[in-house]
Amino acid sequence: MIKIQDYFSEAQWQKFLSAAVEHETPFLLVDLSLIKQKFEEMVMYFPNAKIHYAMKANPGVPVINLLRDLGSNFDCASIFELDRVFDSGVTPDRVSYGNTIKKAAHIKYAYDKGVRLYATDSKADIQKIAENAPGSRVFVRILVEGGDTAEWPLSRKFGCHPDMAIDLLVNAKKLGLEPYGISFHVGSQQKDIAVWDDALSKVKYMFDWMKYEEDIILKMINMGGGFPANYISEVNPFKVYAEEIIRYLKDDHGDDIPEIILEPGRSLVAGSGVLVSEVVLISRKSRTDLTRWVYSDVGLFQGLIETLGEAIKYPVYTPKMERNNDEGTVILAGPTCDSTDIMYEQSGYKLPQSLAIGDKLYWLTTGAYTNSYSSVEFNGFPPLKTIYIA
Repeated sequence: MIKIQDYFSEAQWQKFLSAAVEHETPFLLVDLSLIKQKFEEMVMYFPNAKIHYAMKANPGVPVINLLRDLGSNFDCASIFELDRVFDSGVTPDRVSYGNTIKKAAHIKYAYDKGVRLYATDSKADIQKIAENAPGSRVFVRILVEGGDTAEWPLSRKFGCHPDMAIDLLVNAKKLGLEPYGISFHVGSQQKDIAVWDDALSKVKYMFDWMKYEEDIILKMINMGGGFPANYISEVNPFKVYAEEIIRYLKDDHGDDIPEIILEPGRSLVAGSGVLVSEVVLISRKSRTDLTRWVYSDVGLFQGLIETLGEAIKYPVYTPKMERNNDEGTVILAGPTCDSTDIMYEQSGYKLPQSLAIGDKLYWLTTGAYTNSYSSVEFNGFPPLKTIYIA
């Protein structure tokens, strides 16, 4: 059974409930003060790292403005994200173009705006950067392990083998770019801290090879994101991740640790959000079926796409949980006429037997990858409304 006190203080929860009163479901509530707390925690435990917020997690202008004022940098994946941070007054020296898949015209656009730091993982992309962003700094993303222990793996589509990364860095120098560093991503919602150790060992090997075999001094390690949010399964506190990763870095580099960039998205904003929905229908598929189908007015296409394959398991709360322990297994599905719009069928979610049509469901830890993933108009449903509270 989900307990609110495992996620929020009483005051914080009452703050959410007060903000939810006047709005028609579904909608997402985001508490900016919780993002501020999380950012300050990251800075405290990684004092020498540069935080580049992965704004795809939640691109809301209030989030950008808050993090801008707190001193954050920004990781942008498109020129449209670039425009949004620039419109908020962020200077280009605080921005990296972190997508390895980008059009030549978009590289030039970013360069003309003043961006000088680019991710890459292929020869063709390096060539485009050299032609459209001459003299810029580049960091190459490598493939690392972690797909088996990350709830949302990211290692297939992006990155290249370390040997190829070395070739790309050498080629970058020949093309007049600055081979600046190495990046990796251990997978989103990564709970196995040891995965960072393996990745950093590969990076150390590459730093040494570049220095002694290619006479190129790399200056930066971009560790991406991957730090987990507090969903259903237990995770270590952020402090534990930071202490272990810093120990790995010191083991590899001693007192000469390179510049470190972190690109948190989920871990920074997920815990700030509560998605409020309403039960539209409760049904069974036969007279003897023990499992209820619970249809919500929010589903995969209104912001819960990360439930695809039941990968991310959001805590789902209803106040009726507080009143009795009479729960039964449910299948949670969305409102659209697409048969894939089923959030949880195999994960054994349980809700009170007294749950009724019209009851509210509160999806916790939904501040990341919900409003940004919401469809524009599938089945005519509008994008997920987001309300920011201070």
